[in-house]
Amino acid sequence: MKIACIPALDEERSIARVVIGCQKHVDKVVVCDDGSSDMTADIAERLGADVIRHDRNMGKGEAMRSLFKRAKKLDADVMVTIDGDGQHDPDEIPNLLKPLESGEVDIVIGSRFLTGGSGVPEHRAVMNRILSIMTIEGISDTQSGFRAYGKRAIEKLLPGEMGMGVDSEILIDAVKAGLVVAEVPASVSYGIGKTSKLNPAHHTADVVFSLVKLMSIRHPLVFFGVPGFALVSFGLYYLFRAETLFSAQQVITPLTLTYGLLAFSITLFGLLALFTGIILFTIATLVRKNQ
Repeated sequence: MKIACIPALDEERSIARVVIGCQKHVDKVVVCDDGSSDMTADIAERLGADVIRHDRNMGKGEAMRSLFKRAKKLDADVMVTIDGDGQHDPDEIPNLLKPLESGEVDIVIGSRFLTGGSGVPEHRAVMNRILSIMTIEGISDTQSGFRAYGKRAIEKLLPGEMGMGVDSEILIDAVKAGLVVAEVPASVSYGIGKTSKLNPAHHTADVVFSLVKLMSIRHPLVFFGVPGFALVSFGLYYLFRAETLFSAQQVITPLTLTYGLLAFSITLFGLLALFTGIILFTIATLVRKNQ
């Protein structure tokens, strides 16, 4: 079964076009209405879509989580995700599905930048390039919501991020799970619906904070341990300087006191970071063993 999954928030102007366009290429369309205040859910339902309703706005990540759960429940073979704002052309869905046919690719991304990013505002293009570099090497458009997931990807992935960082989280999890990711060119058209509920700077900050959070959770020894070790080293350096000054002058000068305070505070923060990394690493290890 091929299904199209559409996360949507206040998209009554564009949702009909997206749903009808997807119905030509898949067996079932599922819309997750993430607490819309307009007719988004009603329009999608009238058009025959399977609608998941969130009582309140919970974020794109939670909408994607609901859609992945529904895809698993339906035992879908292929899941296409497409934004409800109409920026992507549903008639390009066959282009996404073709690489999956070989069975060697698990996720296909419709990239807006493989053909030069035509139609993408420059500020958006720059921010997307930065986020792509931070997320996964070799992928030009990690923030594209126009994707196709094969059976293995549907079974192995389930987003946990609630915000806009979900697109990056999915790709990071995919690489960790050994899934193969590919890209195909995709067009984009802005101005049909509300192409973003956040301004570009806010969107970028949301994704960056999500990436930082993921790093701290999944690699705590690196995220906390390395800075912690560096801070302890600096603290010991200032302790050595304070001891050297005191030994030479046999009196506590303002400079000696300053070095001593720096040594104490920096070493304390370093030890806290080290122990935080060790504790989180231990918890993560226990969780993995019990899964």
